Amino acid sequence: MNDLQLANKNGAAFWRALGRARGYELIERPGFLAALDPVRNGLRVVLTSAEPPAADLAELTELLKSRSWPRVTVEDPYGVVAPSLTPQQWPVMIRPPAPVPAPTVEVVHVRTEAQLAEVDKVVVEGFPLPHFQPYGSAAAVPPALLTTPGFDAYLIAVDGQWAAAGATVTQDDVAGIYFVTTRPEFRGQGLARQLMYAVLRQLDPLPVTLTAAEPAQRLYNSLGFKTIAQSTWWSS
Repeated sequence: MNDLQLANKNGAAFWRALGRARGYELIERPGFLAALDPVRNGLRVVLTSAEPPAADLAELTELLKSRSWPRVTVEDPYGVVAPSLTPQQWPVMIRPPAPVPAPTVEVVHVRTEAQLAEVDKVVVEGFPLPHFQPYGSAAAVPPALLTTPGFDAYLIAVDGQWAAAGATVTQDDVAGIYFVTTRPEFRGQGLARQLMYAVLRQLDPLPVTLTAAEPAQRLYNSLGFKTIAQSTWWSS
């Protein structure tokens, strides 16, 4: 399995875990995984094969037009689809095992539902995720994830307030990093770097993958992540 396949496998594992925890309907085929939420998150698809069967592509086309989804996102790291949606490209990155410094602030490894609720709040406000606002109307990072095998979450506090958060999914021979964010009022303090130090030390000796939003790409490059592909995210 090459690096892109490893990264894509983990991305599908993340959405499988998140979809189950949120109570979404899941459809899994050889060529794609889809999480369906007609109320809030809409249709979220991860293409999982560079050569999806024709039947899978036909089913995906039907899914896209079958309902009036509140949101649609189709993540295609292989460049095999071109739906009538708006494309954006994000780098898929991977990092081989390597030492990193110890964090210089306390990074809390989440163990309780109360702590995970704080992760949810930081993620909803930090990204932000407007379809999960106002905070508390639904959980973007639901309590069921706490008992999901391979899922872990982390928090950093500043002056008694939860300021930064992130999560990981470990499956088999690779780990993925997701939801890394800092609340707006705490940005510029290097908290994302401190969080990454703690997470990478926790995940050692596995290779680690992520898909990087543009503001964070310089940080990830400095931590040893290398771009292996440009994934197209088609969204409504």
